[in-house]
Amino acid sequence: MPLSNLAIRDIETLAHPNTNLAQLRETGPLVIERGKGVYLYDSNGKAYLEGMAGLWCTALGYGNEELAETAAAQMRRIGFSHLYNGKSHDAAIELAEKLKEMAPVPISKVFFCNSGSEANDTQIKLVRYMNNALGRTKKKTIIGRIKGFHGLTMGAASVTGLPLNHADFDLPIPGVVHAGCPHHYRAAQDGESEEDFATRLAAELEALIEREGGADTVAGFVAEPVMGAGGVIVPPKTYFEKIGRVCEKYDVYMISDEVICGFGRLGRNFGCEALNFRPQALSIAKALSSAYLPIAGVMIPEMMYEAMLTESRKLGGFHHGFTYSGHPVAAAVALKTLEIYARDKVFAAAAARIPQFQTRLKALGDHPLVGEARGMGLMGGLELVADKRSKQAFDPKAGVAMRCVRFAEDEGLIVRAVVGDTVTMCPPLVIKADEVDELFARLGRALDRTLDWAKGEKLFVN
Repeated sequence: MPLSNLAIRDIETLAHPNTNLAQLRETGPLVIERGKGVYLYDSNGKAYLEGMAGLWCTALGYGNEELAETAAAQMRRIGFSHLYNGKSHDAAIELAEKLKEMAPVPISKVFFCNSGSEANDTQIKLVRYMNNALGRTKKKTIIGRIKGFHGLTMGAASVTGLPLNHADFDLPIPGVVHAGCPHHYRAAQDGESEEDFATRLAAELEALIEREGGADTVAGFVAEPVMGAGGVIVPPKTYFEKIGRVCEKYDVYMISDEVICGFGRLGRNFGCEALNFRPQALSIAKALSSAYLPIAGVMIPEMMYEAMLTESRKLGGFHHGFTYSGHPVAAAVALKTLEIYARDKVFAAAAARIPQFQTRLKALGDHPLVGEARGMGLMGGLELVADKRSKQAFDPKAGVAMRCVRFAEDEGLIVRAVVGDTVTMCPPLVIKADEVDELFARLGRALDRTLDWAKGEKLFVN
């Protein structure tokens, strides 16, 4: 089929993030024109059930009039004001107050930025900044995890544990190392229980910290409660409890990357609550504004704020920030989003939908192509394999998960392919019961078509 005029214009003008740019020149983009509820519509008018909430973010779905009206009203009142040099505005103040009320651990201040990447980049800078303020000038090493995803700016991409996000970018930067991936299906030893696997991971983390110089040099540990772009990896039982004890022993500042898991995705305000661990700081973004405008934040404990004050006295200011930190329109929309979550009991409604979602997800684990069906809350991942019995993976170059995503689009469903030939889903929190059933019915048909294709290509072993 020849490419549309819009598709040609796209190819000639846009550099797409996280996209095979060479392949895109042949296939063209899927051009989305509008959205309503949990559905998107392309430039030809075809409807798609949005199974990924955009990029794990449009919690309230599309076409929310309250958010649109809030943005318009704020733009008319004050379209921009910054927070530099002591200036402020009510939208940022009220949003910070609300976030402090919601916080699962004691939080002193909120630093606003524009994306999860910026939030995690800021976390890395602040940990090192704090240790300088405390005179611990060697305590700088940051630990991420293999398959963790924390963004794609220099620092955040370094802590991210996905090799393709490092390749040819000269990453990771110095002072960043990676602990093991908490994926029982792929990384556990034969016969190893989840609890024993978690014990081993904690021991390996402690050994890593010791190799890096111990409490004198290791500064921070960054973790998503449930890994997102790494394949919707749910940690084994007792994992965070044991990891947390190691971090506490070595005075390692623990950061919960709540960019995906925060704001109801796992049935609680924050993912760390659902996984039962207590970090020092949190990174937030995405569903903070239901993705209607870019806004993110770093939720800072008192110990960090005291260090920032010390450095401000020493250097004459806190010399970090972004032009759009706490942008008044984005802040107003985020504040309205949090109001809607509370007023309409969105998190409770989403939590009530979780058993149905997870039951339908786990049922697809019986499909011949699916090695593991895994998930938590309203997040799910299907790892596609060439042989279920041996867990043999497909050659990544075959693009099997991406082929499944394309078949899903044919079926009117948007899902995503991530590393390890995993197909992920993360619908808006407002999805209804019949829409959950429709999501998995369409996904099941896409899997059947993918299996037929894989057999035809002689990729499927058994």
